[in-house]
Amino acid sequence: MEKEENQNITPTDENQNLEKETKKPEESLPEENKQETQEATEEFKEPTPEEKITELEDKLARTFAEMENQRRRFEKEKEDAFEYGGFSFAKEALNLIDNLDRSKHVLESDDKLKETDALKKTMEHLEIIKKDLISIFEKNNIKPIDCLNKKLDPNFHQAMMEIEDDAKEAGTIVQEIQKGFTIKDRLLRPSLVGVSKKVTKKEEKTEQNQENSGDK
Repeated sequence: MEKEENQNITPTDENQNLEKETKKPEESLPEENKQETQEATEEFKEPTPEEKITELEDKLARTFAEMENQRRRFEKEKEDAFEYGGFSFAKEALNLIDNLDRSKHVLESDDKLKETDALKKTMEHLEIIKKDLISIFEKNNIKPIDCLNKKLDPNFHQAMMEIEDDAKEAGTIVQEIQKGFTIKDRLLRPSLVGVSKKVTKKEEKTEQNQENSGDK
């Protein structure tokens, strides 16, 4: 029986079995996988010389733009260092003017020195020294802030107290406690000032007190 079964296998069947065994892997892939393989091959395709040149030109343009931005930044830092390099020194130097003003105030408050020629001469000398200092500062673009009788500006003034004054509009600077300074277009230190506020009338105070006592 085995011999008869072997005899029924034709040469054509043997060739078909051989073709199936030797069939290439790509031919056995589904149609979707073949398309993906083809797309991947096209995706990693070698760029043309023109495309390479365009890419290099783009990289060069970006590099030059970054170099120009960096150059401008360095120039700005250099200018700031030249213009404002003495900022910290100038701020510390203002203590000289403050100390002169304090010395003048102490001498003027001394009862023993009042109305004496020695006090007058001392005050004159201190005032000359102060003017010389301010003149040196101004030559280096360090200028005092003029603030009296002006509206309070938070960019240049710092209010330290309120002073009742009906003659002035509320928020007007009526007292300078410490002089402020600028260096070129920058604030070196703000002016410490007292600003005006409207006087509270006695009648209003009385009414408020009565209302408060009635609430109790």
